[in-house]
Amino acid sequence: MDAAAATAVNGVLEVEERKAQKSYWEEHSKDLTVEAMMLDSRAADLDKEERPEIWGACMHFLVLFPTKYSSYVVILSLLPPYEGKSVLELGAGIGRFTGELVKTAGHVLAMDFIESVIKKNESINGHHKNASFMCADVTCPDLMIEDNSIDLIFSNWLLMYLSDEEVEKLVKRMVRWLKVGGYIFFRESCFHQSGDSKRKVNPTHYREPRFYTKVFKECQALDQDGNSFELSVLTCKCVGAYVKSKKNQNQICWLWQKVDSTEDRGFQRFLDNVQYKASGILRYERIFGEGFVSTGGIVCLFFYLRSPETTKEFVDRLDLKPGQNVLDVGCGIGGGDFYMADKYDVHVVGIDLSINMVSFALERAIGRKCSVEFEVADCTKKTYPDNTFDVIYSRDTILHIQDKPSLFKSFFKWLKPGGKVLISDYCKCPGKPSEEFAAYIKQRGYDLHDVRAYGQMLENAGFHDVIAEDRTDQFLDVLERELAKVEKNKNEFVSDFSQEDYDAIVNGWKAKLQRSSAGEQRWGLFIATK
Repeated sequence: MDAAAATAVNGVLEVEERKAQKSYWEEHSKDLTVEAMMLDSRAADLDKEERPEIWGACMHFLVLFPTKYSSYVVILSLLPPYEGKSVLELGAGIGRFTGELVKTAGHVLAMDFIESVIKKNESINGHHKNASFMCADVTCPDLMIEDNSIDLIFSNWLLMYLSDEEVEKLVKRMVRWLKVGGYIFFRESCFHQSGDSKRKVNPTHYREPRFYTKVFKECQALDQDGNSFELSVLTCKCVGAYVKSKKNQNQICWLWQKVDSTEDRGFQRFLDNVQYKASGILRYERIFGEGFVSTGGIVCLFFYLRSPETTKEFVDRLDLKPGQNVLDVGCGIGGGDFYMADKYDVHVVGIDLSINMVSFALERAIGRKCSVEFEVADCTKKTYPDNTFDVIYSRDTILHIQDKPSLFKSFFKWLKPGGKVLISDYCKCPGKPSEEFAAYIKQRGYDLHDVRAYGQMLENAGFHDVIAEDRTDQFLDVLERELAKVEKNKNEFVSDFSQEDYDAIVNGWKAKLQRSSAGEQRWGLFIATK
């Protein structure tokens, strides 16, 4: 098929897509209620819970509300400040969010492609002088929106009603519409349907989150002077209200910022493009077990019996109780979080700086029906109210953090009185490391301390009953068994990945064994109480 024919076919498909979506929403817009718009009989309750979750940031305060699963759940801010700014709301519906946006924004343009719906929105919010309304389809190429004119683009359940190609085209236009430094916030249903409303047909595209992340991350725009701009992700997370009320992780939102393409995005880019590429994560998971990317993952009950150095052993020391709140710092792809939530009926918030890690975690969560939520976040910049969590848990992550004392002070504040922190982490022997090990630490960007000094930092942060154990012998035992497993199944591993991946794992594990056997690289377990 030549290019002209392909373009013609795509044009026909796009027309059919728009007809199907318009027919779908005309059918579901006959009753202009929040239940009809959200396609869920529990819409009123969900709306009350998720609205403060999304608006917390722009109002600069934290909201606590009771749920059936725990006495209080912390709702954190998602939107950037937009006071006095220009906001474009795409797929605005009957104004569930328009009414919030106009309270703070300088001007809000609310847009929807169903006339009765946008008129309903105008009847509710039209008295605000800083609001205007437009009946238009976001896929229309003739939308009169100036480039570099918008501070915040907001959409809730929009992209899932567009084809893949329509999403890609719209994202390019949104980047042009945004001012440099402006933001895009959007929320979509991924993987599967959430609402319980009956539908004759359902043309919704329930995509994997990685599709949206890829499209937004790879989008670039040039201005008239030839300067290049792109989008930098600030957060990606599942909406906590759905996790808590439905144990459903498929409601996912993103916040992106328009930046100069030459701007350095540092450590996060390193993690996703070098250390934790998608292929590398799957490679690690094959070694450590489903859902795990660090030492001591759980494979099966048989593995528990063979290996006391597992997640099971560490988590059992926390004495978790149903309904408690756990923060997992550096959650990876979620294996430990699922284990804690399933076995102990706790609510777990898993954060990780790697977009790739969180994307895989969200995929692993589907169908589990457990109270676990995930978020792309930098633990050194994230804030939580004091006395929020019963446990803070972190496995082989804090080695990346340069200012550990400040982080441990934050942990202390975030924990409830009597709460515990459990950390496993790479350490070093006391004294000056060899040139070879020092070069390795520098190349990886690690900040390593000896086990005793690590424990002292926790004490200095205010913790008591600090346990600081050197678990290097255990680490060596686990490494040897992991390496033997890979070598025994070499053909299968190479078939599923590549010879290059196999060599990288084998050589990496042998190097860790050599460093640890020589006493230079250590592995510590730390438990402390507030």
